Amino acid sequence: MFDSELLGKAETVLEAYKARGWMLATAESCTGGLIAGCLTEIAGSSAVVERGYVTYTNAAKQELLGVPDATLQQVGAVSAEVAQAMAAGALERAPVQAAVAVTGVAGPSGGSADKPVGLVYFGLAVQGRVPQSLRRQFEGDRARTRRDSVAAALDLLQAAAAES
Repeated sequence: MFDSELLGKAETVLEAYKARGWMLATAESCTGGLIAGCLTEIAGSSAVVERGYVTYTNAAKQELLGVPDATLQQVGAVSAEVAQAMAAGALERAPVQAAVAVTGVAGPSGGSADKPVGLVYFGLAVQGRVPQSLRRQFEGDRARTRRDSVAAALDLLQAAAAES
């Protein structure tokens, strides 16, 4: 289901988090659960993966993660602010030490001049640290954008475990 590169990244994340005694959560929009799916493809992932939120709609982002309506209205769902709020909400609501979030325009439609297809924002929240965001512009079709988003999210999780 997932290619060997993604599975290798997932294994590295799981090993790093297990070594630290950390649990993690995912908060996903455009990836629709693929980050959690990739991580849980690995046997023993339950020692690290606590939960995943798939919050495709604005209402789900608000209800499940506490993303403020005002933020969604002001900057839209595909934004650094919403990605950070999603990650922070997952960290706050789950018994975890880290949470990664993703929101973007996977395509093939739905893009605009300001937010083109392939634009993805990531949020990372780690206990005791200020939430971060990352903006990436991916090239390719919907499947490629989602696959590359999973890879980038796994890299963020790995980097978070390496810090400290």
